[in-house]
Amino acid sequence: MAHGHKCCRYPHVVLIVGFPAGPWATNCFVVSTGPGQECFIIDPGKDAASGVDDVIAEHNLKPVAVVLTHGHLDHMWSVVPVCGANDIPAYIHPGDRALLADPMAGISGETRLAFESMTKGTMTFSEPDEVRELNDQARLELAGVTLTVDHAPGHTPGSVSFRAPAGDDYPQIMFSGDLLFKGSIGRTDLPGGDSQEMLRSLSRVVLPLDDSTAVLPGHGEATTIGIERGSNPYLRQLADSDDIPGAPTRGL
Repeated sequence: MAHGHKCCRYPHVVLIVGFPAGPWATNCFVVSTGPGQECFIIDPGKDAASGVDDVIAEHNLKPVAVVLTHGHLDHMWSVVPVCGANDIPAYIHPGDRALLADPMAGISGETRLAFESMTKGTMTFSEPDEVRELNDQARLELAGVTLTVDHAPGHTPGSVSFRAPAGDDYPQIMFSGDLLFKGSIGRTDLPGGDSQEMLRSLSRVVLPLDDSTAVLPGHGEATTIGIERGSNPYLRQLADSDDIPGAPTRGL
């Protein structure tokens, strides 16, 4: 499929099409109960809009919302064009809402220089026409899918992950954003990052989950909680000693 789309099917329940977009290879996901149904979009980053359009056309989907795991530039770059083209709202935690209009406040100087080079200094950002705020443990009913919101600060103040519940023949699904990756975790060295908050979020949000939970992260390959519990050095050290080494610089 175009843009390297990867399709994950959970029988009779949900269709997930994901693809890495833009220079930071940010995973954008289009989620639906199946072809011809409503859908929502998670984290449309740079260069994601055309990929989203391709998925919508290929599966004959009707978008109803964009949901953001956090406000970093590589996850929200295309939120305005995607929302505007489909006349749909965007959901974000209030801790990161300001980044929609001022994403430069959440990035490093190096990334700012790269952004200025990409845009020649001419691009500005704004909020979509309709923004709805997310709260911890909120339950969203979108496109026939139930999402539970877990506020997980540390990478940014308003970072969240989303969980879709397990059924009889499919696992719980976690869209982890930049909280948890295969073999790693999100960085905490950017403006608004906090290593101690990251520790608390990993302990509260990640460690209690069932090993069968499928993890679809903001960057890199899919994994499971069981795999990460056994092999992710950050989770293993956290479980053993309630401490964690400095996180690597993945994503922005």
